[in-house]
Amino acid sequence: MASVTFEDVSKAFSDDVVAVDRLDLEIADREFLVLLGPSGCGKSTSLRLIAGLEDCTTGEIRIDGHVVNHIPPKDRDIAMVFQNYALYPHMSVYKNLAFGLTLRYGGGWLARTWLRLMNSAEANLLAEKRNGIRQQVEETAKALRIERLLDRMPRQLSGGERQRVALGRAMVRQPAVFLFDEPLSNLDAKLRLETRRELKRLHQHLQTTMIYVTHDQTEALTLGQRIAVMNAGSLQQLGTPTEIYDRPKNLFVAGFVGSPPMNLIAGELRHVDERVVFFNDHITISLPCGRLRNIAANNLPREKVTLGIRPEDVTITGSKPDGSASEPMALADVQTDHSPSVRGRVSMVESVGDTAFVHVVIQPRKERKAPPSHLADDAPDHTLVCKTNPRTGIQPGDLVEVAMVSSRVHLFDDQTEERLTL
Repeated sequence: MASVTFEDVSKAFSDDVVAVDRLDLEIADREFLVLLGPSGCGKSTSLRLIAGLEDCTTGEIRIDGHVVNHIPPKDRDIAMVFQNYALYPHMSVYKNLAFGLTLRYGGGWLARTWLRLMNSAEANLLAEKRNGIRQQVEETAKALRIERLLDRMPRQLSGGERQRVALGRAMVRQPAVFLFDEPLSNLDAKLRLETRRELKRLHQHLQTTMIYVTHDQTEALTLGQRIAVMNAGSLQQLGTPTEIYDRPKNLFVAGFVGSPPMNLIAGELRHVDERVVFFNDHITISLPCGRLRNIAANNLPREKVTLGIRPEDVTITGSKPDGSASEPMALADVQTDHSPSVRGRVSMVESVGDTAFVHVVIQPRKERKAPPSHLADDAPDHTLVCKTNPRTGIQPGDLVEVAMVSSRVHLFDDQTEERLTL
């Protein structure tokens, strides 16, 4: 078991290609941390820096408090699991699992010759460790539930079984740190679900530091005790899955984490009768937050922002099958946690079993007074994605009314893209 620390670490492959940019990150002993981000964000490079497969351009990496920048990979006491399994095709499952230990403690004619040249105490210790290889392999196979596969060849295994063997080959070494580089990408949906459960169970059983790289936010939210979201080589946010999902630090995190992602709408904050109102060509929402009112009152009369709302916090309050367009309802304050309803037309319905995601194109208000200065008169239609019950019978073309849970609204500064504290 060991902690892992990035201290102002950068990795540049050229003057124009900076894969990791001044990363500061501390992974606690026995923690399961997920590095999450899109392709090319630097997450796999960060993992390779820990493993010693890449050298830091600047900064230091510490494992259990010791700087490892100049320590070769084989001496860092880590194990790495890759996306493509990396099994030896000519070896049985047992030999694949035992290979690393056999190299370390010997097992062939050369090792036996070397034992004869060693003093008796050293020889006995090495022989004892070598004899324990089978026990370690069998215990690992039992933990992964692959005992029946030990005599098979990799070509005789399914994708999920191969991935378990790859996990086992890392486990059998009993390293201080496990590194996982998108290990589930080649598996189908059912196997990914099963293997995710297996990984969580193994972490609880082994109590070892695990660092897991993925671009799949579902994997990150279900596996990680904490998630480090990366983009363009920089750390965007570090927090628990709940913190990342409920309180995204900036626009990138808000738009990347979530499936479907957060609805994001550009607009302005305006002062109306001692209230602060979000306003654009399509939507007007009175904000219930007194703290934000005070902040806005001390700044410019208008402040450009982006409003964010999760699909599950957008509610369909009424519908009219294949309804014809009509005047939008008047926007007025209501004594509930929902904003006033706005009208729109359903453009798409995505049904996924017990849930449906309804895409609603919001109708612009016909009478517009002083539209936001940074929005063109021909601003495109806004689409809100709503999470709802698939048995509502809503179909594309229906006219619906939608409302947002006001307390779940996020606001992001237009210039910094940082979330405003409400």
